[in-house]
Amino acid sequence: MKPGTMLSPVPAVLVSCASDGKQNLITIAWTGIVNSEPPMTYISVRKSRYSHELIRRSGEFVINLATESIAEKVDFCGVRSGRDVDKFAECGFTPVPSDRISAPLVTESPVNLECVVRDVIEYPSHDMFVAEIVCVHGDKTLFDETGRFCLDEAGLIAYSHGEYFGLKHRPLGRFGYSVMKPKTRRRIRREQRASRKRR
Repeated sequence: MKPGTMLSPVPAVLVSCASDGKQNLITIAWTGIVNSEPPMTYISVRKSRYSHELIRRSGEFVINLATESIAEKVDFCGVRSGRDVDKFAECGFTPVPSDRISAPLVTESPVNLECVVRDVIEYPSHDMFVAEIVCVHGDKTLFDETGRFCLDEAGLIAYSHGEYFGLKHRPLGRFGYSVMKPKTRRRIRREQRASRKRR
């Protein structure tokens, strides 16, 4: 095969941005984490996109994680331009003011990452906006009685080779399970059984 962008699956997220009184939504699949302390992320945006212009001017954006329940609207935001349509109004998404930046959060998303651009790396087709995550919001319904944030129950989606897929709760194992001690493995199984009974 010839060289190409064949890394899959990737997250499907809804990015909100705003500048000079205008706000927009764009669906992004080219995103990820690049650093832990401080927490850093990136989005790669095609230069011709309306959102590129808004993010370039404001230096801010919000990554809103997408779920199965809003997947069709997320797709719409990836194929229609904000120059032509108000995507918040068209999709019925609710913009809410962020705590630290001017771009709005999307209420219908279970997790919102407020981001401030720290660097822009220019490439021929896309620009990579490298940003610091300055604030995180999580849906209160995803916290269990112990205060643990259960993101695995959010119904998140991923994008792979032109299609969206739901991330079902069928984990193969958690990080480090290949070298886990038997005692730790038994404890985790007990916790999982107890968690299933509570549902």
